[in-house]
Amino acid sequence: MEKTENNKIGFKGNGIKVLIGSIISIVISIIFLLIISIVLTYTNIPESIITTAVIIISALSILVGSIISAININKNGILNGALVGAIYMITIYLLSSILVSGFQMNLQSVIMIIVSILAGMVGGIIGVNFHK
Repeated sequence: MEKTENNKIGFKGNGIKVLIGSIISIVISIIFLLIISIVLTYTNIPESIITTAVIIISALSILVGSIISAININKNGILNGALVGAIYMITIYLLSSILVSGFQMNLQSVIMIIVSILAGMVGGIIGVNFHK
């Protein structure tokens, strides 16, 4: 019985750490997306880089968030990192569907989901092995 209670406590604690990693990822993305929008506004850089920039910023943000999350969890890095990426994407797509009229899934959305989950998995692996 004691082992079951410890597993429940561990699951709740890990869930909170994964959620914190997702929040960190979103905050980092917001900061860098604001920076890229300012750069695009005041320079001659073509707007055609927006899609690539968003994918790169999201991937790096998720990578950092999942590393931080996995460092604090110390196990199951692939799973926890993938969860950080999935929570990030679910949050972004829920907000997009609410705030943007005519929002729909397309090939870029699928690529973004795959890249996000893979970045989370890689970040989880790095985070778990960070102390070793």
